[in-house]
Amino acid sequence: MTRTVAFPGLGLEFHLNRVAFELFGLPIYWYGVIIAAGFLLAVLFCYKMAPRFGVKSDDIIDLLFFAVPLAIVGARLYYIVFYLDLFRNAGGSLDLGKMLDIRDGGLAIYGGVIAATLTLIVFCKVKKLNFFAFADVGVFGLLIGQCVGRWGNFVNVEAYGGPTDLPWRMGIDAYVNGAWQYMEVHPTFFYESAWNLLGFLLLLVVVLRGKRKFDGQIMWGYFLWYGFGRGMIEGLRTDSLYFFHTPIRISQLLGFASALVAAGFLIYHLVIQKHTPEELHVNRMKRKAEGAEAPRPQTFHDEEEQHGSDSD
Repeated sequence: MTRTVAFPGLGLEFHLNRVAFELFGLPIYWYGVIIAAGFLLAVLFCYKMAPRFGVKSDDIIDLLFFAVPLAIVGARLYYIVFYLDLFRNAGGSLDLGKMLDIRDGGLAIYGGVIAATLTLIVFCKVKKLNFFAFADVGVFGLLIGQCVGRWGNFVNVEAYGGPTDLPWRMGIDAYVNGAWQYMEVHPTFFYESAWNLLGFLLLLVVVLRGKRKFDGQIMWGYFLWYGFGRGMIEGLRTDSLYFFHTPIRISQLLGFASALVAAGFLIYHLVIQKHTPEELHVNRMKRKAEGAEAPRPQTFHDEEEQHGSDSD
């Protein structure tokens, strides 16, 4: 099915087909292709940036074997829990096949973030790695994935907001009250994609200019930036996940709560608790490597042994 999406205020119009191609008779959707592209870009960037944080690039790859499938499971479970009625058969039983079909969407970002974070905690504990240094790298991957992934929502014509007459409004045909009707709405998928891109660039500047004062600073910066932006944008959407049968938008609640907690940690570590560059994990690893490579100072005992061998 092809759907038309227009931006009348900008003079743009797109004809979108959710199916990218077929593989062995099965439709492969653009949503999945775009998510995969975002994932690949995120992995490449984190792999290249890891040494700046004292993290081995190979450890990034090792983590992915666990984090990727668990993040997908977490994102799907999160969506299913709050949209459970969508996965019921006519008789009320749950449709397992429908639950497992993620080719056409139905992944909640917060579920994936929660699952990935828990996986990283366990991974770092088992391998005796610095969690906060690793997380500082990882959040760049999250921002890239979320920035690119939102365009999968665009192709699916979803994750949009309420009516608006702003110049960048998005014109769509939506199924409302049992009938298709034309609406001009907030392109909230774009708001979030742009917000994530800006957050990515700001945090990257912090790292490249040497403004990272402590391990975990970029992670908390991510939760502050993304949480606040998600909370604001979520209030515009018409397809929010609600906290069961309450009027509370779960992603909005989590967004503002995580932003508040992150702000508290950042204020404490940047204003109250003073840090020195020597505390950063990457600098500790450099000192450790330099110490291992430095020649061992010659001792009096060594000299005695050397003289003894010469006399022999």
